[in-house]
Amino acid sequence: MKPVWCMLVLAAGLVACGEKQQTLGNRSDVPAYKGTGSNFSAAGWKAGDATSWEQHLKTRTQGQNDYVKSE
Repeated sequence: MKPVWCMLVLAAGLVACGEKQQTLGNRSDVPAYKGTGSNFSAAGWKAGDATSWEQHLKTRTQGQNDYVKSE
């Protein structure tokens, strides 16, 4: 009975060592305002323009603000 438990513990230990690393596949350190190179972007925003990016984010979040909607 004891060898069976030892084999189970050993098998569980080997399974734990075989876990894959959990990281994002396509990670880049490029800021979001630099753009993705896609043709699908908001009208009036130019890739690489940080102030335009921030203005679009402010406008977008104000559209989701329930306090502004109720006034």
